[in-house]
Amino acid sequence: MIYMDHSATSPIKEEVFKAMEPYLKESFGNASTLYYLGREAKEAMENARRKVAELIGADLSEIIFTSGGTESDNIAIQGIAYKMQSKGNHIITSSIEHPAVIETCKALEKRGFEVTYLPVYENGIIKINDLKEAISDETILITIMHANNEIGTIQPIAEIGEIAKKHDIKFHTDAVQSVGKIPIDVKKLNVDLLSISAHKLYGPKGIGALYIKKGTRIEPILFGGGQEHDLRPGTENIPGIIGFGKACEIANRELENSIPYLTNLRDKLIDSVLNNIEKSYLNGDKKKRLPGNVNFRFTGIEGESIVLMLDSMGIAGSTGSACSSKKLTASHVLKAIGLEDVDSHGSLRLTLGVENTEKEVLVIIQAISSVVEKLRVISPIWNNNKT
Repeated sequence: MIYMDHSATSPIKEEVFKAMEPYLKESFGNASTLYYLGREAKEAMENARRKVAELIGADLSEIIFTSGGTESDNIAIQGIAYKMQSKGNHIITSSIEHPAVIETCKALEKRGFEVTYLPVYENGIIKINDLKEAISDETILITIMHANNEIGTIQPIAEIGEIAKKHDIKFHTDAVQSVGKIPIDVKKLNVDLLSISAHKLYGPKGIGALYIKKGTRIEPILFGGGQEHDLRPGTENIPGIIGFGKACEIANRELENSIPYLTNLRDKLIDSVLNNIEKSYLNGDKKKRLPGNVNFRFTGIEGESIVLMLDSMGIAGSTGSACSSKKLTASHVLKAIGLEDVDSHGSLRLTLGVENTEKEVLVIIQAISSVVEKLRVISPIWNNNKT
């Protein structure tokens, strides 16, 4: 199988698995206990926390471990909203956020908060002027994702952070898709909170982190034993945390080489498909996107059919976010960049990883050409348009 869906999840690296293995067996202690096994777990956890912090330029004390990106987003957004509600009730986000952000904002709307969903334009990026115009005296939080999970576009986070700081507004970014794929320094990005998920950067599933800038106060939304500064109580997932830390260490080490490598493969794939397949288009900005992200649309055919036919050929891709792949509605991201439903349904997302090769990309280019040709032969939409 040629795996091309790294935005959905990435395969766990052997180095990561080996680092986790002892903590699944003999080193099974609870980090809250005082005897040796507990102290051993605690020490390993703090070492992993340091590795996560180093990857994003944070201090060790600014990292809390969670179960993943969705929980990190919820803790950040709800935590700020409830902490700051005496100051105001207005939140600003974008129309292409991950469901973990969109649905959290919708839930807060039901509880009296007001939310502005900024539009994006054809390239999938917000306009700074729209943000400035949306800010009011009631604005308490801006939450804009760093890179989109479907079309890979990268938002001007540092500039947004400067504006938020100028207006004394807390700023959160969902960086689940970008951490480990492009350089991130939380200080340069001017963020107060940042969400991460381990399984997007070759770590295990079920573990993530939330960066909370020193001095940023948030209201707890979970209650229990007081772990993670009382913000994420519950017995820590030590094997997951160890794997997460190791994945961050590897990403930090390999980032300089992985970015040009993946960018080269990405551009080869994009250029070959667009130049050789009639009425094929790239969704999102060609340059301001993640190194490994490609999102096409093909006139006259459905993305689901493309994915299934590619799967039968041993190639794994997707039509959009894995978190919403069971929904039959058109992608909210593709609709937000101005596509009609019929065009949105013709999308194919391919996201590369460091284990993919140029040879695999050439195989995929040929496979896509073959699949699109076969599907268009039986497509009434394509054939009606041609006549």
